[in-house]
Amino acid sequence: MDDRSTELERSEFTQEPRLITEPGRAARVAALAEPVLAGLGYRLVRVRITGFAGCTVQIMAERPDGTMTIEDCELASRALSPVFDVADPVEGSYRLEISSPGIDRPLVRRSDFDRYAGHIAQIEMQVPIEGRRRFRGELTGTEGEYARIRCDAASDTLLRIDDIMEAKLMLTDALISEALRKRKQNQSKETD
Repeated sequence: MDDRSTELERSEFTQEPRLITEPGRAARVAALAEPVLAGLGYRLVRVRITGFAGCTVQIMAERPDGTMTIEDCELASRALSPVFDVADPVEGSYRLEISSPGIDRPLVRRSDFDRYAGHIAQIEMQVPIEGRRRFRGELTGTEGEYARIRCDAASDTLLRIDDIMEAKLMLTDALISEALRKRKQNQSKETD
């Protein structure tokens, strides 16, 4: 693969918008972090701010293969710290924490619902669907503006992605097995 096609794939990866985003202070942090991370070849997954005095700003990011090494976290932290120092998106002192999304990761982009089809997810809606806000079941991909989830053996439920408040994978044996298999594949690629 030549450098131009690699750069194009990297650009497409970092350009896919997050459809499930955070409000308030976390949104200010995300707006600053997203272009910095994209410049490094990563994409923002989620921002969480916890606590008030001496709070923690947690930023989840990933590489195109879905991983984020300790070295990647260090690089992102060194790039983000001066930007946050100047812009001051969080009043007062805080601890910056950069991490990978983890195995039981949040689902925030349309591609996440397709990439993790076949795995169990928990989804919480902003607006109820037939009186229900929480759904847990097997992801079966997307259909237009909707995520598909199979909560029972009979049929899929369509959930409008714009109305999802939070979605994440559930830790299962199948998910762990797939993560271990991918890690092994990545390690063998690195040694080739």
